[in-house]
Amino acid sequence: MATRFSQYRAVTPALVEQRGEPRHRVLVTPATVRAHGDEADEATLRDLSVYGCRLSCPAEYPQGERLWLRFNGSMPIAASVVWNDGEQVGCRFDAPIERSLMRALTLVIC
Repeated sequence: MATRFSQYRAVTPALVEQRGEPRHRVLVTPATVRAHGDEADEATLRDLSVYGCRLSCPAEYPQGERLWLRFNGSMPIAASVVWNDGEQVGCRFDAPIERSLMRALTLVIC
């Protein structure tokens, strides 16, 4: 509850992770990225959750672009670009990926 003393006080950002699901690091997992109507580009999966992932990719995909992702020969997964820093791309899946695929991609880590 705000009081007259705290009503206009600046608030610092929360230090708590606000993702819906934790991200899991993945070691060198080959992936392909393809925009609608384009050829597939080689990429490397860097981290993963059931809702999204981070990829290292030489191609620049603008924020909001729709992509098809494929990990280790899995079925294509529809996603949207959330951010791109020129070397890496953050994507949000249209629908959460299956837990079995998540498990297969993250069990490799020691």
